Amino acid sequence: MGSGSLSTRRSFFGAAGGAALLCTIGGETVTIDGPRSLRKADAAAARVGRPRGAALSQAILPIQPAPGGVRKEYWIQAETARLAITPGRRDEWHDKAVPGGRNEFTAYVYREMTPGFAEYRFGAAMPGPMLTAEVGDVLVVHFRNGDTKLRQAVTMHPHGVKYNPEYDGSYMGEFTRAGGFIAPGESFTYQWECTPDSVGAWPYHDHGPNHTLNTFRGLFGSIVVRPRGAKWPDRVYTLFAHTLPPPVTGLERAFQCFNGRAYAGSTPMLVSRVGEDVEVHAIGMDSNFHTFHIHGHRWRDPAGAFIDNPTFGPNETVTARFVEDNPGRWLYHCHVFSHQDAGMAGWYVVE
Repeated sequence: MGSGSLSTRRSFFGAAGGAALLCTIGGETVTIDGPRSLRKADAAAARVGRPRGAALSQAILPIQPAPGGVRKEYWIQAETARLAITPGRRDEWHDKAVPGGRNEFTAYVYREMTPGFAEYRFGAAMPGPMLTAEVGDVLVVHFRNGDTKLRQAVTMHPHGVKYNPEYDGSYMGEFTRAGGFIAPGESFTYQWECTPDSVGAWPYHDHGPNHTLNTFRGLFGSIVVRPRGAKWPDRVYTLFAHTLPPPVTGLERAFQCFNGRAYAGSTPMLVSRVGEDVEVHAIGMDSNFHTFHIHGHRWRDPAGAFIDNPTFGPNETVTARFVEDNPGRWLYHCHVFSHQDAGMAGWYVVE
């Protein structure tokens, strides 16, 4: 998928642009290059039937945590929501109006709910909730497909944790297991073990029959696992770097985003105080490679070298962790220039 920062609907949808999203949905290949083909893709996903091996059976006994661990439970619902990409309509970095017209679109998001899916914990947003655990815990995710509009199966597929095929959350045609096909109105409970090699920050995302399109429009979130008893930082932020292009949104132009928002003033504002332990995870969630740069700050990579602009690709994570010692207002952004100038930038304010 292309990342042209000022693509118009005509240039993006035109054959010469070559910037369409190619999806394989239930064995059917769909090229998404406009609203009509977007509807065609969703219709194809709605036609995908339940594979024989994907019966919604929860006969497997609860997985017990390691000594000292707990079964940590979440209730997550997938649903559509109308979201604004630039609610402030201004680029505060350059003190100007954001170019283009409408910036609201139909997203597909994970929402955290209270036990038993009784009520929402938070408003609809991108990404989905951060799931946290320590080594030895079992993440128990009660998942419900609350889609009332798109009428297609979705899932939750995790990175970084241990699971058996029932809890993979992946559609695999005739080889699909129960957790890989959750139809609208259905629920399934995933169990993911947090082993010593799970320490870190990882993404989760839809891996159902229409996973490429649904991930592009918002079905993703993060998992953070720490060593048992480890000190948590004073501030923890997760930033997903991703593109919202016209074939997905139906808007006039492409937006380069952090967490579903574009341009400083609309993207997440990170805040901290001098002396605090700060941790920022940057995760790629599109088809591009990005970098993550915070002005005025450096941190060590896993090899111990100081860095300030690491590269990461699709579903890769880079983590910046440091003790804050430099007060002021700072920019953070992707240093791919066409990405930062199309919205992939924000503010980090240190008191």
